[in-house]
Amino acid sequence: MPPSAAPPASSPTSSRSPSPSPSPSTARRRTSASVVLRSVLEHGPVARSTIARLTGLSPASVTDYCSRFTELGLIRESETPRRSQGVGRPHVPVDLDASRFVVGGVHVAVPHTTVALLDLRGRVVAARELRHDRDDGDGRHGRHGTDNGADRHARADRADRADAPAVLARAADALAALLARFPRLRCLGVGFAAGGWVDRDSGTVVEHPLLGWHEVPVRELLGVRTGLPVHVDGHARALVNAERLFGRARGSRSMLHLFVGTMVDAAFATHGEVHHGPRSQAGAIAHLSVPGGTEPCDCGRTGCLQAELSERTLCRRARRAGIGEGGNPMHVVAAAAAGDPVAARLLTERAAAVGRATRLLLDVLNPETVVVTEVGILHREDCLAALREGVGDDRAACVVPSSFPDSVLAVAGGSVALDVLYRDPLAASPEAI
Repeated sequence: MPPSAAPPASSPTSSRSPSPSPSPSTARRRTSASVVLRSVLEHGPVARSTIARLTGLSPASVTDYCSRFTELGLIRESETPRRSQGVGRPHVPVDLDASRFVVGGVHVAVPHTTVALLDLRGRVVAARELRHDRDDGDGRHGRHGTDNGADRHARADRADRADAPAVLARAADALAALLARFPRLRCLGVGFAAGGWVDRDSGTVVEHPLLGWHEVPVRELLGVRTGLPVHVDGHARALVNAERLFGRARGSRSMLHLFVGTMVDAAFATHGEVHHGPRSQAGAIAHLSVPGGTEPCDCGRTGCLQAELSERTLCRRARRAGIGEGGNPMHVVAAAAAGDPVAARLLTERAAAVGRATRLLLDVLNPETVVVTEVGILHREDCLAALREGVGDDRAACVVPSSFPDSVLAVAGGSVALDVLYRDPLAASPEAI
């Protein structure tokens, strides 16, 4: 990493075990700091008095937290004071300082890794795609929804069982290269996201069958390579937090996220907390049965969610229909956009099946908002209509596509780190002070 990105030797290392539970007073202070910074995120530029009214905290407490955030460089005062109803002393609003800091994001998919820098508002500053089957690493961030620039079918098997240390080393080097392009930006940490079973607390990819990863110590490997704090989570949970912080689900009391790419995962949050379960096993839905499913699954059954809805299945069906030669689902989307009725039918049928799967999850969890990340739904209104028809009742209106159609994988990785920042902003890296 460039010198500006590396924390001082005295700062916490990314391989440190999770901290013990804080005292009640410390927990209250973290919660108060979090709600103040999130109020600035949601409403800035905003007066301190307005933050106090929105949060229920005392004006003195809000002023104290804002002063601390200013010292850390997370917020700044607006250049233009505002008067309250035209009388009295002018208010000086505060806003996020999105020009000083970024977080790094790493998302590992089956065919490629997406590396990105995100600002404090969750916006992608820069991104790069690294194919697992290429030595030159010149892939670029594209506009491909759930599987940006997915590999051709002939390369799919080589994308499987990617060497974990090599993949993570290349990701760290790519992050360093991105940071070198923006020497004035300081990196607060790195977020990592992937499908499969990812244990947040240990920073480990416990099991990713399509990659062949088992008990991979991601936090340790990336931390040693980058010298930065590293935070790890599953991509469905990461995108729940992205939606809550920066997307359509802001303000929702409960939310379900369904990720339908090469991997199929889900995540559920209520009252601002994402459910992880013991060792972060929650959200493993790959082998739920899809009503009407016919695809054989490796588990020996038929119609399992991942076997039925995977982008690999979509592309295989498309090849059988003579649409494209590779494994890129965007080729199917492009064919449908060009007027191919078979491509359009494949996409809408898949979206309807996603809707039926969503209905099952709605029956169990009954969330206020459902966000679906799926390539057809992200790009076509007829697929969104088919999804909602598959849900099939008055809850269909609560089902919406991802807020990040052009950058979902970049956002997934970075949002793991941004969620940590917004939950405990006073623990921002010492290098930021």
